[in-house]
Amino acid sequence: MKILISGANGQLGTELKNQLNDRKMTYVALNKDELDITNFNEVKSIILKENPQVVINCAAYTNVDGCEENEIDAFKVNGIGAQNMAIATNKIKCKIVHISTDYVFDGQANIPYREYDRVNPQSIYGESKFLGEKLVEKFNPKHFIIRTAWLYGDGNNFVKTMLNLASYKDELNIVDDQLGTPTSTVDLTRGIINLMETEHYGIFHGTCEGSCSWYDFAKRIFELKGIDIKLNKIITEELNRLASRPKYSVLDNFMLKLLGLNTFRHWEDSLEEYLRNEV
Repeated sequence: MKILISGANGQLGTELKNQLNDRKMTYVALNKDELDITNFNEVKSIILKENPQVVINCAAYTNVDGCEENEIDAFKVNGIGAQNMAIATNKIKCKIVHISTDYVFDGQANIPYREYDRVNPQSIYGESKFLGEKLVEKFNPKHFIIRTAWLYGDGNNFVKTMLNLASYKDELNIVDDQLGTPTSTVDLTRGIINLMETEHYGIFHGTCEGSCSWYDFAKRIFELKGIDIKLNKIITEELNRLASRPKYSVLDNFMLKLLGLNTFRHWEDSLEEYLRNEV
């Protein structure tokens, strides 16, 4: 099986390369300079040339506040870019794995969202990612759309930001009214590889198990690293961010559970491994 990865230098792309190397699987990894997913002719040319059996689309405009200021770019990358990848992969009857987000939901729930629950994005980022989902569904029937959340791995992420801030501050203000699930790229990558080898096409949720607030997440990071720092709970509105954040974005990996493919660990177990090995 030959795999092509777009957005290969991001956190998820980096971990995909690591695990595909471990499994001795053949892949082509392309960063945004090597594959501009908003350019259909470029996408089509590269996919026809490489002729993969699976394309994993990790390329995305993920700056949530930046999307509010750059709506056209957000929809070009997250919407049209996804469409381009779906059309091109369908031309060679290739499977596509497309990464989506918890931001397609409005955050008003009080129990974990399942794949069939009604979406209602509240930001340009969420709207553009939902458009990408619909276009992938429409243009390539052999699709795996995986919604994930609060991702961390090899790159810039919340865990590394917290540790960096703690190196020169003795007190931090952390949001306590947003609930979600920290998710390791290690777990997500394992889930992607297991799923892409099947023909169980559709929409999936892929996050670690359990849930917490950003405050709880930060507190656990510092506990595991043995760092003594004062944490203050604040509410979302105090941050004055451009984009709306879902207050509750816990996802239930319901479809993976039904198929017996849910390999995600509890978020605290994955975090402990990450802090032990990567940071």
